[in-house]
Amino acid sequence: MADATSAHAPSYYAATTADREARPALAGRVRCDVAIVGGGFTGLNAAITLADAGRSVVLIEQNRIGWGASGRNGGQLHSGQRRDQHHLERAYGAETARRLWEMAEEAKALLHQRRIRHAIDCDWTPGLIHAAHKPRFVAEEWDYAEHLERVYGYDRIETLDRDALAAAIGTPGYFGGSRDTGAGHLHPLKLAQGLADAAEAGGVVIHEGTAATTVADRGGRVEIATPNGMIDAETVLLAGNGYLAGIDPDSEARVMPINNYILTTEPLSQEAADRLIPGREAVSDSRFVVYYWRLTADRRLLFGGGETYRRGFPPDMRSFVRSHLRNVYPQLAEAPVSHAWGGTLGVTRSRMPCLRRTRPGVYVAAGFSGHGVAMAGFCGHVAARAMLGDAERFDVFAGLAPSRFPGGRALRWPILVLAMSWFALRDRLG
Repeated sequence: MADATSAHAPSYYAATTADREARPALAGRVRCDVAIVGGGFTGLNAAITLADAGRSVVLIEQNRIGWGASGRNGGQLHSGQRRDQHHLERAYGAETARRLWEMAEEAKALLHQRRIRHAIDCDWTPGLIHAAHKPRFVAEEWDYAEHLERVYGYDRIETLDRDALAAAIGTPGYFGGSRDTGAGHLHPLKLAQGLADAAEAGGVVIHEGTAATTVADRGGRVEIATPNGMIDAETVLLAGNGYLAGIDPDSEARVMPINNYILTTEPLSQEAADRLIPGREAVSDSRFVVYYWRLTADRRLLFGGGETYRRGFPPDMRSFVRSHLRNVYPQLAEAPVSHAWGGTLGVTRSRMPCLRRTRPGVYVAAGFSGHGVAMAGFCGHVAARAMLGDAERFDVFAGLAPSRFPGGRALRWPILVLAMSWFALRDRLG
């Protein structure tokens, strides 16, 4: 069984996923076509794609499958990239923006294709509502929905006025919004475990409790050292997202780990759940430091809010998240809480994924900036396709690779704290 250092965080997801015996740690020397570091959505999807193409794959995870952001996140599947199409058009031009939209749609399709193909029961529920927390954002929200339909042919979004939104999310605190029926929500740890099962069924060898300590070039191949073993691979994918420290300094300079927090209430009655979100959609809002929430399959309110930018979590995560929950649902400020947990995600300066070839044989896919349910797995698939000779999608992302955070490793943390604190203050002001 897993020891205390590799067990899952005590989250709602861990409590509602079947306990499994830990896969054995790597011991000794192994040889393979591709080695993958990281057992989340990115690494697992890359492994499936490579195994489907007949490659031998060894995947190592320093803790348990889905231990990081893939098994702790809000479970929301969004349309598009982390930055909206208006921004992408301005930043990269119409042609690249269209390609990024198309790939975001491919990302959703890949997730659904794999959960259906491999019969992964992950509580998939369609529908995602976006709520404007300031009056001036409503027109922007509606204009964006119209833009997506007119320019990109995406007709799955309906606009909601203030009354319709209040009826849909059980609070009058927002001013309008939209409902995307092409998006939705799921149980991310169940998805991660199902993907791991699918990878192993395809021949992938998975070792848990196995940290990569060094990645070195050896005679045209790449060696990954671990505490009790060594992997000799033709190609390597670093898929650690917010956990890249000490493995690849250049990627670490481009992907900043930040912490985010979630709680779940005890199960609500059917009547209470219907008063909150009768359509069972997920919800996220327009704050820079986003609030996001949904009802789980057993009618708990799962609510995410608040970030910190230092190592370590607040000592009382329940109270920390409650302070944000009461801003949306004051009637639930004292509701019994069953679980509260934190997780680390990787953000980039541009909020676009960081896909790069750092040197021959070494690929990185990281930095999904809170948009990883769709994009993390897709980017793993894209990196795998590049290894197989189909690099078009990879090269689009690589051409937009986010720049390093300013200040180097010593100053990037305080600079990030100042920037994020400013945006959080802007959320609170008019």
